[in-house]
Amino acid sequence: MKDLLAHLERNRGLAYLLATLWVGLIVWIVAWFRLNGIGLVDETEPLFAEAARQMVVTGDWITPYFNQVTRFDKPPLVYWLMAVAYQMVGVNEWSVRFPSALAITVLTGFSFYTLYQYGFPRPSDASNSPQGSDAIALPSAGFEGSRSSRWFSALIGSAAIGLNPQTFLWSRTGVSDMLLSGCMGAALLSFFCAYAQPEKPPVQARWYWAFYGFSALAVLTKGPVGIVLPGLIILVFLLYMGNWRAVLREMNWVWGSVVFLLITLPWYIAVIWINGSAFTDSFFGYHNIERFTSVVNNHWAPWYFYFIVVPVSFLPWSAHLPVAMARLRVWQRQHWQQQPRSTHLGIFALVWFAVIFVFFTIAVTKLPSYTIPLLPAAGILVGLFWADQMTRSRSSRVVRVSHWLNLILFVTLAIAAWLAPNWLGNDPEMPDLPTLVQQSGVLQWATIIWAIAAITGGLLLWRRQGQWLWSINLLGLIAFMLMTLIPTAVIVDAQRQLPLRQLAATIVQVQRPNEPVVMIGFSKPSLVFYTQRSILYFPDIDRVHQQLRRLARQTTAADSLLLVGRSLKLEEAELSPDKYQVIEQAGVYQLVRINLADRSGLRAED
Repeated sequence: MKDLLAHLERNRGLAYLLATLWVGLIVWIVAWFRLNGIGLVDETEPLFAEAARQMVVTGDWITPYFNQVTRFDKPPLVYWLMAVAYQMVGVNEWSVRFPSALAITVLTGFSFYTLYQYGFPRPSDASNSPQGSDAIALPSAGFEGSRSSRWFSALIGSAAIGLNPQTFLWSRTGVSDMLLSGCMGAALLSFFCAYAQPEKPPVQARWYWAFYGFSALAVLTKGPVGIVLPGLIILVFLLYMGNWRAVLREMNWVWGSVVFLLITLPWYIAVIWINGSAFTDSFFGYHNIERFTSVVNNHWAPWYFYFIVVPVSFLPWSAHLPVAMARLRVWQRQHWQQQPRSTHLGIFALVWFAVIFVFFTIAVTKLPSYTIPLLPAAGILVGLFWADQMTRSRSSRVVRVSHWLNLILFVTLAIAAWLAPNWLGNDPEMPDLPTLVQQSGVLQWATIIWAIAAITGGLLLWRRQGQWLWSINLLGLIAFMLMTLIPTAVIVDAQRQLPLRQLAATIVQVQRPNEPVVMIGFSKPSLVFYTQRSILYFPDIDRVHQQLRRLARQTTAADSLLLVGRSLKLEEAELSPDKYQVIEQAGVYQLVRINLADRSGLRAED
């Protein structure tokens, strides 16, 4: 392996080709392969998709709308990218998920580049490379060793960033979370590429400009958090390093702030000018301040929530994440301050990880997706760790314990896959899911994949070749994603979302002029997107009769309405079966038509 990497250094064209193929393979598996293989997933994804479609339809690229109501949850960048994709390739699932897939592609490629340039597993490696600001000319063997270690950092680190369960999930989901991670990650990597090159002021300046640009895009993706988090990370890192004054002078922060504001302010000024307090109260008040200080939408979790979420999200790489952090010996601050800047990537990634983790642990509203922006830092830490192991003759006791923990995770995943049919439960929206999953064999494949990983990993440890466990993680994840996760998503989609798409197609065909469409029991935004019509949602079953009677009084241009609901919800609402016409049954849902002129099937109002 080292001979191959040394050969690549002598043939730069081949090296660029390998790097491109490596990154391309990762992002193809994680994001682009069958990106439109399933429909939009309720309840969040269609909200973004329809808001972007409305921008194309209305030509209003300032105020987002969903179902004829303003949607101020998120800034417009994700909507703009979706809308551009709509205009290029059509209104479909691929276009909806394009921003997320693009974000992970850029982030993975940028991470590979940064790790190859500055992924020194040990500070001493920098003295054998011209990348260090204090580079020393040593024999070529040392130089090649440094190059090899950085190749390992880039190959393994970029794979860990892309190939993990959480990144896989959100890279295929048309919401703003992965785009935020991509913009924020690119901003932080741009900062480090500038920070690491104080001896090259022109190059450094260009990277700092990139930092301000990507930070502005992060703010246009998710709001103030797009600059607050990178700012906190950089501030903590520079305070630790003790060079904050010098770096702030280098960053030309005054003109950088001007560039940042020129990119971000126009939309914020325009949307406030048009919508006034309706925007400021909703966006800044509810969706930013209240999410941090109080529980929003019942998204409460205990303080230790992310101590569980992050290790699970980063499986199986998380087995080595604690030792990857500990090996940096962050408590030896003076030692790190004496090292050249180009060797600080590990400490920077550790601060990156810790600040985001602590920030969202303090926040009252908690969601698993909030920690997506720390996964690139975790991948960098793991990449540096494994590169260090690949250049050592033997592992320490703590590392060997981590190897065995990695092996235990393989066994646990195999057992969990084997027992998973017992845990699928009986979701009323997917009554046949356990049977279909068992019949498909996807969980059997998962059991086989992780069992083979456990056996192979055990053989490596028995032969004292634990430094190659990373390759088992890599191959196991690739096989698991292609043979289990993607096929399972198709099965779930067929049970949960396909019936709604079928009913949406029927609504488009049978709806009469001015005939309202109502959904009771649940709010499924995908109906709005796939019908491209306004839908009235009556989620409160106890008030369905009252709301339908009110609608009948208000609707003068139509003598009937279309109603969508689960069969059980129609019964719970006590809608008389002989007073409506069943148009179609799809899965657990029914589409019926109710005659508004005949109210005998509706209870009187309370």
